[in-house]
Amino acid sequence: MTPKGQVVGYARVSTEDQNLDRQLAAIGEVDRLFTDRLSGAHGVERPGLNELLAYVRAGDRVRVSSLDRLARSLVDLEAWVETLTAKGVEIEFVTNRLVFAPGVDDPFAVFQRQMIGAFAQFERSILRERQREGIEQAKKRGVYKGRKRALDPDAVAAVRRRAATGEKLTQLAADYGCSRRVIHDVVHGGGAYPFTAARDRMAGEVELPILQ
Repeated sequence: MTPKGQVVGYARVSTEDQNLDRQLAAIGEVDRLFTDRLSGAHGVERPGLNELLAYVRAGDRVRVSSLDRLARSLVDLEAWVETLTAKGVEIEFVTNRLVFAPGVDDPFAVFQRQMIGAFAQFERSILRERQREGIEQAKKRGVYKGRKRALDPDAVAAVRRRAATGEKLTQLAADYGCSRRVIHDVVHGGGAYPFTAARDRMAGEVELPILQ
């Protein structure tokens, strides 16, 4: 008799300050939980999901609150579902009431998954376009201030000094209570933390670390 597998949960939020409570309530009790606190966009490294893929075994069931928590594009959604079922793992999307099992060919369930995923992706693209339009209008009125910085100028300078000595970005993120992405932008002059001319010259004198 094949032993019963584990129920493994996965939850994801897009930013550090969002909470997982609603997703965890939907997922319910599980044997093991993996989480990510970062964007689900294509190409973004997701350590929690990678750990889950390494952990699950044939006979396990992965439980996710909804399709858009696993992936933010239809291409990635199909790839993750295929990867899990190829390992002999079931995947359940609780609020969508969909379950995909290894070796089970259910064209209608696949159609539902693809339709829901496509509509979610379309909705996100519409929201992004509206956001861009709103920002452009705010810039024209002179009232756009941009995203609030997570670190003040003194902290930015300190992070750059410490990174230049070889400290890991992961440790710096923990010390300053922000995401690794923020630290990466600070060190490399990206996003809300562009270099000044003086800092550009200083950055050229040291080998800056990649995201760690």
